[in-house]
Amino acid sequence: MELHWWSIEVFDGPRQSAARWPDSYGNALVEAAVTHGAYDWAWHRHTWGVLFEIGFRTDEQFTGFRDLAGVRAALDAVPDPVNGLLIYPGRGGSSGRVQPRRPLPKSGAGAAALPVEPSRTELHLGPTSPPVTTGGVRAA
Repeated sequence: MELHWWSIEVFDGPRQSAARWPDSYGNALVEAAVTHGAYDWAWHRHTWGVLFEIGFRTDEQFTGFRDLAGVRAALDAVPDPVNGLLIYPGRGGSSGRVQPRRPLPKSGAGAAALPVEPSRTELHLGPTSPPVTTGGVRAA
């Protein structure tokens, strides 16, 4: 059985953290999701906010969940109502890739480039001041 995952990301606001948003609305969202066909769900706390992942058997079940008045009220109450909410299909946040990454070939021997010495240039600030180098050492 294939699950159709949906992600709801709630970002921190300018004056309020998103960490308390699931404390206020989490139980109501989970209850609404379960009663409308959610098969699995997970909450993730991140440094930027919170992520709520919900797995439904069909996308239509998510649409019914999303249209509930209680869900809309919870989503309207995010800390940053302008830029603080993302809703999209699939797992989100830091869930990683579905397939593992393949190792890339390293260029050359895989070594890093050597650091370059900064060049020193003399600046003449005026007729009465001695020249100064950009390296911070005064010239005589």
